[in-house]
Amino acid sequence: MSNAWHIGVIGGSGLYQDIGLQDAQEIHVSSPFGEPSGPVTLGTLGGVRFSFLPRHGQGHVLPPDGVNYRANIDVLKRCGVTDVLAISAVGSLREDLAPGHFVAVDQFIDRTQGRERSFFGTNVVAHVGMAEPVCPRLAGLAADSAGKAGISKVHRGGCYIAIEGPQFSTRAESNLYLQWGADVIGMTAMPEARLAREAELPYAILAMVTDYDCWRETGESVDAASVFAVMRENVAFAREALRHLAAALPSQRPASPIDRTLDTAFANPDGLAPRLLSAGLDAVAGRLLKEA
Repeated sequence: MSNAWHIGVIGGSGLYQDIGLQDAQEIHVSSPFGEPSGPVTLGTLGGVRFSFLPRHGQGHVLPPDGVNYRANIDVLKRCGVTDVLAISAVGSLREDLAPGHFVAVDQFIDRTQGRERSFFGTNVVAHVGMAEPVCPRLAGLAADSAGKAGISKVHRGGCYIAIEGPQFSTRAESNLYLQWGADVIGMTAMPEARLAREAELPYAILAMVTDYDCWRETGESVDAASVFAVMRENVAFAREALRHLAAALPSQRPASPIDRTLDTAFANPDGLAPRLLSAGLDAVAGRLLKEA
């Protein structure tokens, strides 16, 4: 098994532009789970293999509840990605998490509804652990890289509450999430993080704070125009963070426990290989098929 890094980046449609990606090529990858958000752009950055996938499609045409999260993770796995770093915009539920700050999230509360949240189902029943949903190694490297990129403040750790959207929260909801202990709020990290774990892909998220959610008694309510404006301002910092990440990665990728998540996940492991193939899980569980 290769021990080289291959970082999959899920973020904005123009994130890879002007980043210095060498040997870049755009490819269309098919998935048994439907259409992904768009083509994957592959290349090398600082000698490290990267694959970029625009979460909302090219030109931001997909709403959060219209993203095919299963297909996105599946095609990254098919591209040979070893680890997934998500770049996402979030609202703040804490006064000290100000717009312009970045947060290396380490926990989630999932309030999404109606999204396909698992690769597994009838005939292939699997249960993966999600107590620690973020890879601490990748999250730490991402936070270090964000700090070197000149971002005003990088917070290590934080709880992300994922809501369905596409509307922003009511004030009552925002105050409730604050009481629950959430630190930031967004619409896309779930079920993305769940699916990455099922695909045995270490996952981390570098969240860009674009606004204060509407829990504050003073200040204006959140609106899309201001969110997108801060996102555009932060793109250069995100690109610089990725450059520093490429430079900081060890020359060889040490194995992660997440690489073997599925070893103990299946309720009925007997005769598993043909059931995995019939369910389109040749990429997600490809390691098990090779070892069978």
